[in-house]
Amino acid sequence: MAPRLKVFVTSDGLTDYVVAVSSKAKALAAWGVHQDLFKSGAARETDDPAVVEAALARPGEVLRRPAGSREALAKLKPAKAAKPKKKGPSPAALKRVADLEARLASLEETHRTACAEIAAAREELNAREALEARNYAAQRDRLDADLKKARKALE
Repeated sequence: MAPRLKVFVTSDGLTDYVVAVSSKAKALAAWGVHQDLFKSGAARETDDPAVVEAALARPGEVLRRPAGSREALAKLKPAKAAKPKKKGPSPAALKRVADLEARLASLEETHRTACAEIAAAREELNAREALEARNYAAQRDRLDADLKKARKALE
């Protein structure tokens, strides 16, 4: 024997939703609700003859009408299925990554060039300092020798 159908009603304030199913749990599932609307009083079983007749004509389907009205019940349009997300990154994300990689490579090349220039300048400076140090030492040695000669001449 088929289960006896009951007619349940809930409202979101703008629209009444009606469904004819065998249990409260199935009504909640038909409405796509996970919260127990019956416990909070937001949903109830109805015995309104017009509503019962329309719902029993289409068991399991959610019917709707403006809240508090006596208009005929209409079939609820199924919600649009969400578009499946593409797997992998978007073309814009790929382009952004490629641009950032190119900018990073350019920056690294500029850094390498600057480091090489600094190293060359440092070598040149070290060579100049070494040459100046040798010239200083040579001049000092000459001056020391001249000073010794001058002191010797004084004696």
